[in-house]
Amino acid sequence: MRNFQKKRVWRNILQSRPVLVLLGAIILIFAWSVLGFWNKMEETGKNKQAVENKVAELKEQKEKLLADINSLQTEEGKEKFFRENYGLAKEGENVIVVVEDKTPPAPPKTSFSDDFFSFLKNIFK
Repeated sequence: MRNFQKKRVWRNILQSRPVLVLLGAIILIFAWSVLGFWNKMEETGKNKQAVENKVAELKEQKEKLLADINSLQTEEGKEKFFRENYGLAKEGENVIVVVEDKTPPAPPKTSFSDDFFSFLKNIFK
């Protein structure tokens, strides 16, 4: 009988309001921590995706640079590079350089009668 009464005392203590409030507060703290952890996991996933994209981009750039290096090791590649970047030509070839005209076009000339009639039209509008 005493054993049963001891169990009842512990049950009463565990089921008392202060203990239940304390346990509820602990559960809320854990729930808040889990939500914070979840947000951090989402942010980490986004960062991981950004880094994977950057790695793929760098791999593509590496392949392009390796291809450029391999092409510059041949005579044709060197010739192409110098022609494109420095405008060089072989002996007997001519280079044509196109230069844009930087002077602005002159405004169209209007006659005195056009100006006078447009002035009259503007007055009556």
